[in-house]
Amino acid sequence: MNIIGINCAFHDSTVCVLQEGLLTVAIEEERLTRQKHTSAFPYRAFARCLETAGLAPADIDHVAVSMQPGVDWHRKAAYGLKSGKNLMPFLRAQVLNLRHRQRSLSSWISASFPSAVKPTLHFVPHHVAHAAGSFLVSPYESAALLSVDGSGEWATTFKGVGRANTYECLGQDYFPVSLGEVYEAATEFCGFKMNCDEGKTMGLAPLGDPDVFGEAASKVIWVNEDMSLQVDLSYFDYPRFGSGCGRKFYETFGQPRNPDREPGFEQHHLDVAAAFQKQAEECILAIARKLRERTREDYLVISGGVALNSVANGRVVRESGFKDVYVMPAAGDNGTAIGAAYVCHNHILGRPRAFVHDDPYVGTQYSKSAIRRALDECKLEYRMISEEKLEPTAARLLQSGHILGWFQGRMEIGPRALGNRSILANPTVPDMKDRINAEVKHREAFRPFAPSCPVEDAPRFFEQNVADPFMLKVCYVRPEMRDVLPAITHVDGTARLQTVHADINSRYHKLHKEFEKLSGVPVLLNTSFNVMGEPIVESPIDAIRCFFATGLDFLVLDDYLVAKPMHAHVVDALLS
Repeated sequence: MNIIGINCAFHDSTVCVLQEGLLTVAIEEERLTRQKHTSAFPYRAFARCLETAGLAPADIDHVAVSMQPGVDWHRKAAYGLKSGKNLMPFLRAQVLNLRHRQRSLSSWISASFPSAVKPTLHFVPHHVAHAAGSFLVSPYESAALLSVDGSGEWATTFKGVGRANTYECLGQDYFPVSLGEVYEAATEFCGFKMNCDEGKTMGLAPLGDPDVFGEAASKVIWVNEDMSLQVDLSYFDYPRFGSGCGRKFYETFGQPRNPDREPGFEQHHLDVAAAFQKQAEECILAIARKLRERTREDYLVISGGVALNSVANGRVVRESGFKDVYVMPAAGDNGTAIGAAYVCHNHILGRPRAFVHDDPYVGTQYSKSAIRRALDECKLEYRMISEEKLEPTAARLLQSGHILGWFQGRMEIGPRALGNRSILANPTVPDMKDRINAEVKHREAFRPFAPSCPVEDAPRFFEQNVADPFMLKVCYVRPEMRDVLPAITHVDGTARLQTVHADINSRYHKLHKEFEKLSGVPVLLNTSFNVMGEPIVESPIDAIRCFFATGLDFLVLDDYLVAKPMHAHVVDALLS
């Protein structure tokens, strides 16, 4: 049985394929269109998924869509009536836009599938796709469930419990009561793009003092005894909540940063980022603790866009009472394609659970001949490195302080590069963070970089007692290792660790071990292979373009090594 999962109603459009219950491919549309966080209908991703899975449209039995048309319309109608002069923008967003997406879905089904063998169509509510879908691919037979995002269809949270193939909803919050929207407002206040740059706010927060505006932030959003969220909407331009901060917000927290006029930050911007980051953590932690008390479960599954707040996730791991937390590598709306597919397979169709999503490398892969053809078409000089020499050679380049583009195997899904579409560097070099931010990523100087480390070596360097293969649980670098690893240690002593597992990514694991032979440290600086504002590279051509547009020194494409002309002699010396 073949199932297509699709997110086509929200940003980060994505398609996946399940074959006999196994996730065989999942691709985000942005990787193919090169439009970051695109909400365009994922035509390209669908075609590429079928090609990768070796299927034709006639082979598809079911299509699961991560939305349910008409859900919560009574709530939307009540909200719309309060909109007054803003009624038309509201109707465009909630009615016309939805109808457009439904028409796109209908047109796609009509055009893509033979009329005689159309697949069965299933609509899965957005937060069910998040929460229940993540649970169904988790390693847990039972777990508490928490999904938190901006607004989804109209719900903004889902609190529940999953057992075997079933799930139970214990409570939801609804727009405009939204932790995601409040955090987006703080993001806008700091001069970043809403619903896109929230990770920047998280990275900026350690530079500020959370106590300066801590009490004020706690009056904007908080958690009630029954696990429900509460928001004081007077701080926002109600009822257009979601379009920005209101007058009371500015009166309380000061003037927002205008990045066009202010390239830097004033202290109150840093303090606001710190306050709302801490309040977001406190809210998530409060809900998690209440879920633990109510469900008595040992494990928690977190999903939704707010689940990408890895600092909050780290606190949940350490402070909530749960033994561990599972967060899907594509925890945002992209992952709802996978979630909807598994709700269909396991819950709706009643098939037994037989898959754990512990391998994020489910995207496209290019053959050696395709990579060589791309290099030849670009008229580049390159060297083919034998398999036994590739990792030692790359490790020597990294130890020498060079910055590598690393393109291997199948592409990761989700916003984190996890060793197959990565930029790699030596974390022991003190100025490496500044070099990569300025010369490679072309982004703000304050933004930190993450480490990757073999899971068996992680306890020597990091205060982390659980695995984190998807780089979604921030932990503390051991105090004695912070000066050893300056390029990946943030100003507050933390790092967003990726634990590398030999049985899942043997080549990347081996690279760490080869680097350890030279440096004494099995840790690498690992950041996504892209520049600010662009998606992670998907193809060899994407990688080559990024390589020559940035300050990368070397590019490793599978077994092929490309050097900038100024570094060609380094390769000759290494391989002589």
